[in-house]
Amino acid sequence: MRITHFSTADLALATTVSIWFPLQQVDKKNPRRALFTFERSKELDELVDKYWKRELQVEPRQYFDQLKSLKARLYSNE
Repeated sequence: MRITHFSTADLALATTVSIWFPLQQVDKKNPRRALFTFERSKELDELVDKYWKRELQVEPRQYFDQLKSLKARLYSNE
């Protein structure tokens, strides 16, 4: 069975991934830990790998704006 989605509770990782890939869902069922879900692809897996290896560079303002966007989704009532 092929996994079609990638989920993480790591806000920094979700912010980084969402710069390049659209956020599909924010699962807030657990009030202590939201899950950010993205459509899985080879490119996404490579990006996550580079994130953990500290091989990515992101423009700081772009990262900060994306972080604000994710927090808005996280704390909204949708």
